[in-house]
Formats: sequence, C-alpha cells, structure tokens
Amino acid sequence: MSDTLITIIAIFLAAVLMFVFPLMSVSERNDDIAELGVQAATTEFVNKVKTSGVVTEENYSSFKQTLNATGNTFDVEVELKILDENLTSKVGQANLEKIGENVYYSVYTSQMEEVLNNPQKRKYILKEGDMISVNVKNTNKTIAQMLKDFFYSVTGDSTYQIAAHASAMITTNGK
Repeated sequence: MSDTLITIIAIFLAAVLMFVFPLMSVSERNDDIAELGVQAATTEFVNKVKTSGVVTEENYSSFKQTLNATGNTFDVEVELKILDENLTSKVGQANLEKIGENVYYSVYTSQMEEVLNNPQKRKYILKEGDMISVNVKNTNKTIAQMLKDFFYSVTGDSTYQIAAHASAMITTNGK
C-alpha cells in the first residue's frame, strides 16, 4: 500500500514538473514580450506627440489598438501638463529658465478624450514647453498571473503584470 502511495505522489510530481513549470515559464515569457511591445508603443506615441505638438484622435486610437493587439486589456492614463503663461507679464516662452514664472495645469485622460471625440476638434494642440506623461497597466489577469496566484497564493486585484511609462516635453508648437 505504501509503495502505491509513493508511486502516485511521484507521478503527480513528475506531471507538475513536466507540464506546469514549463507552462509558467512560457506564459511569463509571453508577458515579457507583451510588456516590451507595450513599452515600445507607449514610447512611440509619446515621441509622436513630442515632435508634432498635437494629440490627434487617429494617433490615440492607433496607440490603443496597438495595445489591444497584445490580447490584453489596458488602463491608459494620460496627463498633459499645459504651460500656463501669464499673459499680463512680458515674460514669454523665450524665457523658460526663470524660476517662479512657469505654472502648469494638468489635463487628464477623460478631459483629453472629450476633446478628441468632439467632431469639430478631433485634436488636442500643445505648445513648446508643455509635457505629456502616459502610464499603461494591464487590467486583465494573464495566464502567468493566474498560475502565480494558484501556486504562490498571491492575492489582490491591484497587481498587474504588464506596465509601461513614458513622458516627454513638447519640443514644437502644434498646428
């Protein structure tokens, strides 16, 4: 009886070692590849906005489609920091180095999407000195996350496997 029990345990351990751990390794590698793609897409989107000075509905939807092409769902957070120049002072864009003269106000994802979805505008125009910051996190559970939750008992919905961040200062005035 004890030899049978040991044989069953050995078969179970062999199955786990032969199938589950390679599956975990492959799924983690898929998440790494997806993260590289998401980071590249995020950086490309931010660089397009940086060099053109405009966030268009076409660029933004193309960026989101590229993210969704990985097979995951994402929470995209965009923050535009708009340089608020005091029009009453004589200090303009040419003197950005002066301390205390530059004030930024933030425009967040939902506010930007309202402008992009407006049929008359379809773009958010930025100027030199404005800043853009984009954070991307996956919202679904990947296979690697599910396997880790099962084997390591990691709990919590706030954990994410795939994330990317990019930010830049706008280098040209949009038109």
